Amino acid sequence: MSDAENTDQPLPLVAHLTELRDRLLRALLAVLIIFICLFPFANEIYAFVSQPLRELLPQGAGMIATEVASPFLTPFKLTLFTAIFIAVPYILYQIWSFIAPGMYRHEKRFAVPLLVSSVALFYLGAAFAYFVVFPLIFAFFTSVGPEDITIMTDINSYLNFVLKLFFAFGIAFEIPIAAILLIWAGITTPDALARKRPYIIVGCFVFGMLLTPPDVISQSLLAIPMWILFEFGVFFGRLIHRDSEENTT
Repeated sequence: MSDAENTDQPLPLVAHLTELRDRLLRALLAVLIIFICLFPFANEIYAFVSQPLRELLPQGAGMIATEVASPFLTPFKLTLFTAIFIAVPYILYQIWSFIAPGMYRHEKRFAVPLLVSSVALFYLGAAFAYFVVFPLIFAFFTSVGPEDITIMTDINSYLNFVLKLFFAFGIAFEIPIAAILLIWAGITTPDALARKRPYIIVGCFVFGMLLTPPDVISQSLLAIPMWILFEFGVFFGRLIHRDSEENTT
């Protein structure tokens, strides 16, 4: 009898690990399929991402490749990141499908819109970086240099720079979700977060200083939206906190 119990106990853990493996393989397969479909357009994707800088370069200036393999590896890397970027909703769906069975019904009703909102905010942050931040900071960088200096940016250095900003703004736009989760979990309250507003504002500018180039424009363009998004998180957190108090009473 004890032998049977010993053999039965590990089964749930093995089943969970097997399901986790299957979910991860599906997510990797989705990224691989998207990558294969996008790779023939790798150069076009890089041209799109580099357009905010190229259209501001002086006449006769252009981008260069300082390494032998950069003309191939740089678009390859960008295409891989683009595939992951596009597959984020499916990846999160696989994560959700893995953890959802262990959640209560009211938690699922709350988690689904939160999951959708987090994906939308991440995409919104990346779009804000491309359409608003890039033109401003590249216009600043290309205008302050000495007149006798020809701007010729390395394609790999440019890619590393913009990827850092894409992820910085994408993660920064998740602040409302983080605030709502902290309030929903009972770790803090909306009033407690509101009292910490001065520290939050300073933290936003410090975060912007660490994740953006060393110029005031890009730091402010990251810090100010973070502050506004924090206020949104506190606002919606008050609504959730009020509803939870009414349900308990």
